[in-house]
Amino acid sequence: MAIDPKFLTTAVHAGSDPEPVTGAVNTPLFFTSTYVQDEPGRPKIYDYSRAGNPTRAALEKGYAMIEGAAHGITFASGLAAEQAVIQLLEPGDEVVVCDDTYGGTGRLFRRVLGKYGIKFSFVDMTDLNKLQQSITAKTKLVWIESPTNPLMRIIDIKAASAMAHKVGAWVLVDNTFASPIFQRPLALGADLVLHSTTKYLGGHSDLIGGAVMVADDQLHEKLRFIQFAAGAVPGVMECFLLHRSLKTLALRMQQHEKNAMAVATFLEKHPKIERVFYPGLESHPQHQLAKTQMLGFSGMVSFYVRGDYAETKRVVGQLKLFLLAESLGGVESLINHPELMTHASVPPEMRKALGISPNLLRLSCGIEHAADLISDLDQALR
Repeated sequence: MAIDPKFLTTAVHAGSDPEPVTGAVNTPLFFTSTYVQDEPGRPKIYDYSRAGNPTRAALEKGYAMIEGAAHGITFASGLAAEQAVIQLLEPGDEVVVCDDTYGGTGRLFRRVLGKYGIKFSFVDMTDLNKLQQSITAKTKLVWIESPTNPLMRIIDIKAASAMAHKVGAWVLVDNTFASPIFQRPLALGADLVLHSTTKYLGGHSDLIGGAVMVADDQLHEKLRFIQFAAGAVPGVMECFLLHRSLKTLALRMQQHEKNAMAVATFLEKHPKIERVFYPGLESHPQHQLAKTQMLGFSGMVSFYVRGDYAETKRVVGQLKLFLLAESLGGVESLINHPELMTHASVPPEMRKALGISPNLLRLSCGIEHAADLISDLDQALR
C-alpha cells in the first residue's frame, strides 16, 4: 500500500520553523533549567523546564501535526506516558484493555496501578461482542493496540470507539507499531493516541521516549498538568534527536514495510515455519480490516518456528543480520523471543491462552536490503 504523499512533506517540516534570531534551520537545543523573569510571577514565556522548554515545544508541535492532533505531549518514556493517561482516572473507574498487548503495559496495570482502586479487564478485542460485554457504566477508558504486540492482531478502532463513547468512555490507541504514517486513530474515532517514541518515531535505537497526542483541549490541559506535577519529561537532547528523526519517518516507514512484506511472504512459504502473522498477508485473519483502517502494514512480523524451544533457539543463534534484542522500530533488524523477553511479565496462563509460546519469534524488519534479510533467515532456518 502507498502512504499519503503529503506525509512526506509534513514529516520533514512538522514543528520546524527557522530560529528567528539567527535563521537556523534546526531548532536549537535549549540546555536550561530555568528562565529569567521580568517581574515576579511574570515569565517571558517559560519559567522552568519541567513545565516547558522551546526544544521540547517544537517537537510537540511536530507530533501533533504528524498525528493529525491539536496537541502533542512528550514524556520520558512510553510507560511514563501510559502512567500519565491512567492518572486521568479515579478509584473505582474501569479500564478495558486489549489482551494481546505489550508486556510492560500489562505489568504496569496489574502490578503498579491496579492497587490504586482502578480495575483493568483484559479482553480479546478482535471479537467485538466480547468488547461490548466488557464495557460497563464504570468503564472510563478503552485501551487498544492495533496491530497488537506480539501477535499482530487488528482491532476495529472505529467500531470500538463507537461502543466506548456510548458510555462516555475515552478511547486510547497505542499507535507504536503502525506509526502515524500508516494509521491515524484520531480520524477513526479515538480520543488519545500513544507512542513509545523509542521505536519508529525515534527510529535509531539511541534514546527512550513517549508521547500522547489528543484533539480535545480540556483533555490536553489535564494531561499537561499531570506531566507538570509528576515531572516525567524528556531531556533536551532526546527531544532534539526525536525531532530530527521525524524528518525521515515517512521514508523509513516505506522501507520497513517493503522489507516486512518480503520477509513475511518468504516465511509463509518456508517448510520450517508453522504460521506467520503480518497484516499485509492475505492469510491474516483481519487483513481486510487492516486495509480499511491502515495506509500500510508497517515493519513488524511474528511467526511460529516448526518445532520446540530448542529448535527455535537454534534458529535465533544462527542469525547474522537480525540482532537478538529488546525493542523495535530501529533502522537495524531485530529479533525477539516474546515469551522470555518482552512478554516475560505476562502471567504464564495468559501467555498460553494468547499463543505466546516457546516457538514464537517477533521480527522488527529494519531498512537493510530485503534480499539480505531473507538470505539471513534462510540460512538460519536451514
